[in-house]
Amino acid sequence: MTDDRLRDLHEHLAATAERPVERTASRWLGEAEAIAGDLARSDLDPAVRRERLEQVDHLLSEVDSTGDEDADERVAAARDLVDDLLG
Repeated sequence: MTDDRLRDLHEHLAATAERPVERTASRWLGEAEAIAGDLARSDLDPAVRRERLEQVDHLLSEVDSTGDEDADERVAAARDLVDDLLG
C-alpha cells in the first residue's frame, strides 16, 4: 500500500536525524524528511504527491554520503522507496 510506503519513507529519513550526519547532508535530509512527513500525514492529490516525491528525490540526490554508515543505509532505503513510488 502506498500509505505504508510513504510512512516508511518518512521513518527512514527521520532516523537519519538521530545519527551523527555530516552537516551539509543533514540540511538536505532535513528538508526531505519534512516533505516526506507531510506526504505520510496528508491525503494529497496524486499529482501533488508525485511533485513532492520528485522534490524528495532531488534532495536525496544531493547527498553523496552522510559520514555515518547507518544513516547511509537509511538514505539508500529511502531512495529505493522513492524510486518505487515514482516508478
